[in-house]
Amino acid sequence: MAQAHGGFAPARVRAVRDVARDVRLLEIEPEGGTRPYPTGSHLDIAVMVGDLPDVRSYSLVGRAPHAGAYRIAVKEVGDSRGGSLYVRALEGGARVEVSAPRSHFELAHGRPEYLLVAGGIGITPIVGMLEALADRDVGFRLLYAARSREQMPFLDEVRALAGDRLELFVSADGERLDIAEQIARLHPDGELYLCGPLRLREAAQRAWRDAGRPADRLRFETFASGGRFAPEAFVVRLRDVGGADAGAREVRVPENRTMLDALRDAGVEVMWDCLRGECGLCTVDVLEVEGELDHRDVFLSDEQQAQGDKLCTCVSRAVGGAITIDTGFRATPAAR
Repeated sequence: MAQAHGGFAPARVRAVRDVARDVRLLEIEPEGGTRPYPTGSHLDIAVMVGDLPDVRSYSLVGRAPHAGAYRIAVKEVGDSRGGSLYVRALEGGARVEVSAPRSHFELAHGRPEYLLVAGGIGITPIVGMLEALADRDVGFRLLYAARSREQMPFLDEVRALAGDRLELFVSADGERLDIAEQIARLHPDGELYLCGPLRLREAAQRAWRDAGRPADRLRFETFASGGRFAPEAFVVRLRDVGGADAGAREVRVPENRTMLDALRDAGVEVMWDCLRGECGLCTVDVLEVEGELDHRDVFLSDEQQAQGDKLCTCVSRAVGGAITIDTGFRATPAAR
């Protein structure tokens, strides 16, 4: 079984403050000191969800540590599985366990133009990219969208860095981001970096594909926490070929646990790695659906998601009932 998380070390929460109406900034000071990190990096934090240990990932603010501490921003999420509630409740002086920074969203150099797109809390990893680009003689634009100005963390900071290359889209003021139009304005060899809600990401992917642009020039960050439906409990029925009780075993997935968590808690073997819906290692075959699938991954294509016969267990869910799956696990026959 592959595992993405490891190497946690003790740290202290140095300071906490609110930076938007529903966003809290935490400064975290590792006992062993900070280290430089690439743009788009994130920090894994050990949390407790109910009585169970878990891990949550948060993008780092800025392109370098701040006075010996890592900075993360945590949004208040109504349908949180519990991780953000745990982290937002931390106060100055609290002890935590954190990983070293790692990046799946690093800014590439040498492009003629960059389009940075942030939706709400998605501005967090974009700040470091903006700092890097503002120091270089290169074209870029930053599009920052949110429901209200009060929900725009780091607005003064990004305004100072971007100047007239910043465009705001505040839905409360009737402003709408037309991502297809913005992509059409981008240099043919330019790159787009996006962090935001699922619908914004899907709209960008469609527009990028429709424009015939190279797939590797669209980069996005996702921890795959958002879906089309609010999370709710559902039942997973296991129908793995070869089991004596095939088709009879059921696992309940609580609303605040992932399907992968629930399967592992029940002792079901499932391969996994990224925990972000990106690598596809935890994908299982879906045989029957009572209700709807809520795909929250970025591994399966639109066509595969629409087909509905596969699901990434680390992030995706079901709503309105139950699903029957084949995990692909086959027990080795006992030696005779």
